[in-house]
Amino acid sequence: MKYKELLAQMTLEEKASFCSGKDFWHLASLERLNIPEIMVTDGPHGLRKQNPDKDKKEGVLGGSFPATCFPTSVTTSCSWDVALLREMGEALGEECLKEKVSVLLGPGMNIKRSPLCGRNFEYFSEDPYLAGELAASYINGVQSKGVGTSLKHFAGNNQETRRMTVDSVIDERALREIYLSGFETAVKKGKPWTVMNAYNKLNGTYCAENKWLLTDVLRKEWGYDGLVVTDWGAENDRVAGLLAGQELEMPSSGGIGTKAIVNAVKSGSLSEDVVDEMVDSVLDLIFRSAASRKDYSCNMNAHHELARKIAGQSMVLLKNDKNILPLEKGKTVAVLGEMARSPRYQGAGSSLINPTKMECAFDALIQKGTRVVYSAGYDKTTDVPDTGLIADAVKEAKKSDISVIFVGLTEVYESEGFDRTHMQLPPAHNALIDAVCDVCDNVVVVLMGGAAVAMPWLDRVNGVLHAFLGGQAGGAAVADVLTGDVNPSGKLSETYPYALEDNSSVDFFPGNPLSVEYRESIFVGYRYYDKMNKAVCFPFGYGLSYTTFKYSALKLSKKSIKDTDELVVSFKVKNTGAVDGAEIAQLYVASPESTIYKAPKELKGFSKVFLKAGEEKEISITLNKRSFAYYNINIHDWHVESGEYNILVGASSRDILLEAKVKVESTLEAEVPDYRSSAPAYYTGDAKAIPAEEFEAVLGRELPPAFFEANSPININNTLEDAANTGRGKKVNAIIEKVIHMIGGGGVNEEMMKKSATQIPIRCFVTMSFGVFTEDMAQGLVDILNGKSMVKGIGKILGGLGSAIKNIGALMKAI
Repeated sequence: MKYKELLAQMTLEEKASFCSGKDFWHLASLERLNIPEIMVTDGPHGLRKQNPDKDKKEGVLGGSFPATCFPTSVTTSCSWDVALLREMGEALGEECLKEKVSVLLGPGMNIKRSPLCGRNFEYFSEDPYLAGELAASYINGVQSKGVGTSLKHFAGNNQETRRMTVDSVIDERALREIYLSGFETAVKKGKPWTVMNAYNKLNGTYCAENKWLLTDVLRKEWGYDGLVVTDWGAENDRVAGLLAGQELEMPSSGGIGTKAIVNAVKSGSLSEDVVDEMVDSVLDLIFRSAASRKDYSCNMNAHHELARKIAGQSMVLLKNDKNILPLEKGKTVAVLGEMARSPRYQGAGSSLINPTKMECAFDALIQKGTRVVYSAGYDKTTDVPDTGLIADAVKEAKKSDISVIFVGLTEVYESEGFDRTHMQLPPAHNALIDAVCDVCDNVVVVLMGGAAVAMPWLDRVNGVLHAFLGGQAGGAAVADVLTGDVNPSGKLSETYPYALEDNSSVDFFPGNPLSVEYRESIFVGYRYYDKMNKAVCFPFGYGLSYTTFKYSALKLSKKSIKDTDELVVSFKVKNTGAVDGAEIAQLYVASPESTIYKAPKELKGFSKVFLKAGEEKEISITLNKRSFAYYNINIHDWHVESGEYNILVGASSRDILLEAKVKVESTLEAEVPDYRSSAPAYYTGDAKAIPAEEFEAVLGRELPPAFFEANSPININNTLEDAANTGRGKKVNAIIEKVIHMIGGGGVNEEMMKKSATQIPIRCFVTMSFGVFTEDMAQGLVDILNGKSMVKGIGKILGGLGSAIKNIGALMKAI
């Protein structure tokens, strides 16, 4: 331990208090021992530092100070540019220093199992290799400035529905290969100061108290030496959390966690030595944050320009028939769609940033001298097509040479707190595109949003540019790409299926009241689509450019290797077009046939190379044991099978241009798992048709209960939604929905508030309220929901009103 002398001077109560936050955003401090207070804030694509002046309206969005709103992870991941992610991280670190913030809560690393996850905009990819490499660069950038990061949400948190209570049931191999390996890369290469555990249970145990996850894997296997912090309100059992290796509960539980630790030590169920180890990690975080306590200034205008650069290099050109883009100079362009002037530029929820400035595509096109006319085409606040707005847009389209239509997912469609139920754009947006296509032959669609969408009009338009959620400068970046000032170079970091029904998890997302079964195992994203030879709208790794590229001269450093050797793969890429551009070359490895089911190929390397017109460069990518390995549950380790592997290089997962073979000899003999008789469906890859008994064979145990037993009692770890099938619970849920509707007034905030209120464990009403909602009040509510005396239950709730009145000020100040 680093701080033995300091710990020796602290009382048990003081040490226990350091295992919980001071409030929502600060860690505990101790003036008599010169232990300072540090602040953490939400991220990850900007700084959401809460403004304590709640009455201040000007320049404050959601009570936060202005900060650069960079493109979200769904956008930056499509850059496939590790250097760019580091540069963004460095800028974020500088803004943290400016605001005296010690830890930025990001990046989000969860895999995009389904296109419906409401928080996909905050995550990188369906592929763990790409996600891990980008996250590591982001972390290194932020932490190079002396500011910490928080890698989240560890692990198996791939949906918003019932995220605080659901049990993610994942077989060990899929867990290791798909859902943990990206975290592993980020931990080993980025060394984040903190890792944030997820809300959910993982294979039966809450992540906050999962010793296998937090200690056996994270610390012992991966060598992590930082701090583990709960997601806000994820604490289930404070003492169990400590014993699992989770040091810090956030936010403050109002002394409840501290009391539990002290009582456990005094009773002998928890060693004070364990408390000392946990507090030592907290102190280490506090003292290594010295840089964030000094005065610092940074160039916010330069950060805005960086945000514009990142957005421009991340956008993906999905279609460009007849070379309709870039826009021909001198032509009249009909700019249609409200999002051209009021863009969707970030997600919703805890990552909501108050931007320092905003740019829209319409204004940026005018500034570039483009001859434009404009029509809103739809009202962003409603799904219903407006015939008048559409008619006006059609009128402008008829008068113009080209129509550029801005559409996308509105704030109501995707957010933290709830998942989508379909992949459709708002009907009003689709209606506008169809109407314009009826009268105009030259149509370009600019998409905005944080997740894959269906495009029923795709065959009718000439061009599609996906701008994703481009941050505060995203509108100007769109104009840069449309006019050709920036050559698009982004490529998709996730597959775009034709329909939701094509996705491998569709029948098991978001699961049942108690659990979500990951029956598709390793067959996520392109791994599944490739295995099934399923046609997709746009494949993983796909993206067009205004120039063309040629791949050649593939060479391997060796024709045969042992699995302990490295293999260097080199090839050349040439810009064969007339304009400068960048290409993202991708390397996949295909395994030999085996008794264990595998994906046809997996991404194991990539490189983004910038080339002037006519220029050629050689690219080298080094492969190692993990490039050829699968996770063998018989030995609980990575294993390489001897055989001949295909090295595939191309422009996307479905555009392989160069191939070579290498023989790999395993240095470890191990029995290869064989499920051909017990789980044959996995060998066909038909993940949508996996019977329960076959999943159990792969899982290695019986499936846990998916539904509540009839008449099972409600406890403080249940949610109000859990009680909705009882008479009283139904009434309570109805009242809450009515009240929230009155407060929320519709839209994303209302939906988020409903889910937050009804899908949060009752225990969090207590632990996150700073004494406003007491344990007795919670028990009164539980008694009422369980059909016990209404009078006594209400009495317990009313009995806590004194505490509520006393502590409401502390709660408002804390948040």
